Amino acid sequence: MKIAVTGSIATDHLMTFDGRFADSLVVEQLDKISVSFLAQDLQIRRGGVAANIAFGMGNLGVRPALVGAVGEDFADYRSWLERHDVDCKSVHTSETKHTARFVCTTDNDMAQMATFYAGAMTEAREIELAPVAARLGGLDLVLIGPNDPEAMRRHTSECRNRGIDFVADPSQQLAFGDGPLIRELIDGAAYLFTNEYEAQLVQQKTGWSADEVLGRVGVQVMTKGKDGAVVLRHGEEPIEVGVAGERTKADPTGVGDAFRAGFLCGLAWELPLERCAQVGSMLATYVVETVGTQEYELKHAEFLDRFEQAYGADARADIEAHLKKA
Repeated sequence: MKIAVTGSIATDHLMTFDGRFADSLVVEQLDKISVSFLAQDLQIRRGGVAANIAFGMGNLGVRPALVGAVGEDFADYRSWLERHDVDCKSVHTSETKHTARFVCTTDNDMAQMATFYAGAMTEAREIELAPVAARLGGLDLVLIGPNDPEAMRRHTSECRNRGIDFVADPSQQLAFGDGPLIRELIDGAAYLFTNEYEAQLVQQKTGWSADEVLGRVGVQVMTKGKDGAVVLRHGEEPIEVGVAGERTKADPTGVGDAFRAGFLCGLAWELPLERCAQVGSMLATYVVETVGTQEYELKHAEFLDRFEQAYGADARADIEAHLKKA
């Protein structure tokens, strides 16, 4: 299955605050907010939604084509991704702008405050999917992740016009996009990824009810944090999937990206939707156990053992032949 993953490619600057943001926020004065938090730690990591998803897929054994825009400072990052089985030949390099940057601080409640610098990502709108498809001999599925809004619009339109199934994953752009844009990005998607809050935001901005959203996409996959995930289809019973228990909680950044990576691998392996969500949930635990979105190490035997502990022997048997050996 030939899958392209489009979206942001960025460097993450991750800090931790030994306290609670909520203790420093005055609800009545949020329009005048001016606060500063003393960070206890700084980690500089590779990130970006598309790169995180592609990295996870490569680790599981499905080689995706990464599609996005970066700066000339991307050389080391490119080598890292290629070493982890990510096809970077369709990544556009800007001649004038730096690779995008995500700066995030996490408090003791795992609440987060973040800022994102788009940089070279604004040139993603110049990328056409047709050459990517031609190079790969066709595309079966394209994930359209948070990116330059015009790039998201272009990729979605091109998928529709060329009859390529696409995954709508607007994520962070939901907060900034207006109703017409969100409707355009979602309508006709084979799959729609959201968390619970984003699902409500989709309804609010599009004016569609939950049932109307399901009528416009093939499958909606909603993550629910500690409560796992649910797979929704119009006229079908929901498929509930619990989390695969983590050994420790280090940092939630990138957990949703890992879930998407695992889910897409399940699709590539032609597994049932429930199993796809289970693979996603298992991979997500690896991210929450580490600081950084691509710092986990995936070992074949360990992953299978943990997957069996979480979801049973039949689940293990379903993925064992597909999982990359390492």
